[in-house]
Amino acid sequence: MTAIENMSLNALKDWVAQLPLPISETVIKQLQSDRRAGAHRLAQQLIRKNQRWHNDQVFIENLQSTEKHLHQEGYRYIAGTDEVGRGPLAGPVVVSAVMFPETMPKFYVNDSKQLSHANRQAIVSEIEANALAISVQVIDNETIDRINILEASRLGMTRAVKDLTPEPDYIITDAVKLPDIHSPQANPFKGDATVYSVAAASIYAKEYRDRLMCEYAKHYPEYHFDQNFGYPTKAHLQAIERYGITPIHRRTFAPIKNIIEANKR
Repeated sequence: MTAIENMSLNALKDWVAQLPLPISETVIKQLQSDRRAGAHRLAQQLIRKNQRWHNDQVFIENLQSTEKHLHQEGYRYIAGTDEVGRGPLAGPVVVSAVMFPETMPKFYVNDSKQLSHANRQAIVSEIEANALAISVQVIDNETIDRINILEASRLGMTRAVKDLTPEPDYIITDAVKLPDIHSPQANPFKGDATVYSVAAASIYAKEYRDRLMCEYAKHYPEYHFDQNFGYPTKAHLQAIERYGITPIHRRTFAPIKNIIEANKR
């Protein structure tokens, strides 16, 4: 009788939960040879878990292919940058730039919109533990109204990249060209879903902005910014109609602009 057969099913579940991925084939085979149906089910769960892990590794390898190719070309410090908060009616746009060492980490990242808050929090911890450098820039609603949201995003990206130490020798953005940056750069469409460092920057910026909006919710509780994060939800629009516009609303964005013009008549 193996050590696995001597363990209760609950003890087995707790034990395998602590094992690093991928789970050893030896462990899976021992579970499959166990006389208990519960052990067989656990073996099948572990097979599926290993497959998901393998798929994640392939996904990560594909996301990191851009940086790896650039490293092979001789670039040493490659930074990815992205913004979060183009669409909201309130609050700032937040930009992050992230630069990883040449020996890149293997934790999972993706477009921040595809991840839960808990997933993003875990990834932020990984970014902070593994990044060579991180920068965050906050461009407020008044600046957005003055220069427009695209230029505000561009400004934030430019500042974020320039704030990195060491200075990057290659920049990757999410579809936004940075004319004030003289280092070589690439601007792939949907970079946050196709380039590892850009995806990491998107996640970092998303969590940073969400924390800011939760703080604004304490000052303007009627608008529930901790739930809608400034986006034009039905409840947010109803709050605007009932309570008016706050100092953090973007006055050039419809329907805010429409409300202001209607009040002038």
